[in-house]
Amino acid sequence: MPSKHDGIEKPETPHGDAALAESAEKPHVRSQTISVTIPASREEELEDDDVILDDVAVNPAEAVIPPSRQEPAPQAASTPSSSAKKSSPTRSSAASGQPQNGTTSATKAAAAKKNAPPKAQTPTKDPASVGPSPAMEPNRASSEKKRAAPVTPASPTPEAEQTTPQSMSARQTPNGGAENAQALTAERLLDDRGSRHRAPDGTVQRALYAASGHLINLGDSKKARARKELTHRIAKPFSGSARFVPVITRKGGVGKTTVSILLGMALADARDDRVIALDANPDRGTLHDRIGGQSDFTVRDVIRRKNEITGYTEFSTLVARDETRLDVLASDPDPAVTTAFGDDDYGIVATLASQYYSMVLTDSGTGMVHDVMRATIEHADSVVIVSGTSIDEARLTSETISWLESNGFAQLAKNAVVVINNRSAARSIVNVDELEAHFASRVRAVARIPYDPELASGSSIEFGALRGATRRAARLLAASVVDGIPTQRPALTAR
Repeated sequence: MPSKHDGIEKPETPHGDAALAESAEKPHVRSQTISVTIPASREEELEDDDVILDDVAVNPAEAVIPPSRQEPAPQAASTPSSSAKKSSPTRSSAASGQPQNGTTSATKAAAAKKNAPPKAQTPTKDPASVGPSPAMEPNRASSEKKRAAPVTPASPTPEAEQTTPQSMSARQTPNGGAENAQALTAERLLDDRGSRHRAPDGTVQRALYAASGHLINLGDSKKARARKELTHRIAKPFSGSARFVPVITRKGGVGKTTVSILLGMALADARDDRVIALDANPDRGTLHDRIGGQSDFTVRDVIRRKNEITGYTEFSTLVARDETRLDVLASDPDPAVTTAFGDDDYGIVATLASQYYSMVLTDSGTGMVHDVMRATIEHADSVVIVSGTSIDEARLTSETISWLESNGFAQLAKNAVVVINNRSAARSIVNVDELEAHFASRVRAVARIPYDPELASGSSIEFGALRGATRRAARLLAASVVDGIPTQRPALTAR
């Protein structure tokens, strides 16, 4: 029977390859290994690239490539020649995958391909477009079903999420708790555009603002900004009961009462709450004489009326007030009576004052062992120690710090503020800078009060009539004291 290859001219085969060519014409069945991964559970699906380890017989000459089931790609199909060129390495490796039988099988396959009759050239498909085998159809269907399922968008990362707007006070609150009424400040709530229509603070800035018809506003001067910042420090709000600050010294004549009045005026002038100064001198105190306001009542009247005082209205009738809103409670002028003013009496006055005032200053007596000193120190949140500029006065001040440290008030001594008060207009031969350095090594802060004739006169003090340097020194002292007072304090109970 004539063969379909009759009439086709074959190339001559060398004699040595005759047996090899004859054996190559016979169909050669080879073994090829395919790997498939078996899912671990029913919920898992097989992917197209998963294979099962098995041995199947594949005849390279009779292998039939099923038509592709994929949809045409949106781009234009490549030419057969280009596709063949791109897929030739993959096709040749897939159609003529060599078994692991050595080089003899490889030579036979190459000879069979050379002697095979020419066939019509068909476009070679890319390996990605070749359809799966029938055994893989179920896996392909499940894979296409998974691709067709709607994809749930990934949840946005925390960085991509829009943060909730947070107020200024909430950002400044460490614990992120609820805001109080003091958080509603004018700087936070008022529109910044309104500041353009407010006259700046400063001589040159205000003059330029007026001359330009309110068109040029340079803002506050550097000096004005520093003054406002100092006021902000002094006005630090407190919560809880009153804060007690005694003014003490071991030597008379250094200006303890003067410093008490200056500190009280600076606090009352800058703060919105109430400030009171108590005269707790066992002898005849002069605290009441240094302010402009007058009152006929003393600490003894407060003790006698302790059960009648039910509010600030009753208490305010017993004190004197000056222009800065500083209240002063005088001591009894009778020496025979004031000697009986002791720790228990001070405790009653301190408890009543703490109900109506935020800060209570105490002008204590001279020395550290008088009748009221123990109760005064036990109530203290901070302490102010007054020193003169002479050597003996400085030594006694340093000994006062040592007394506090050795009598169980070491923390109070460390948090103390030492005031170097200059009472003379003459230039001192004592190096005040060295005094300040010494006290700075032992306490938290050191302040200086310069000489002022209004203070040296011994009469009533008007805060506005003092020199600018004196008022600034008093405000710096007040800021230093407030800086060391805790914001939170437990309620004070009656002694």
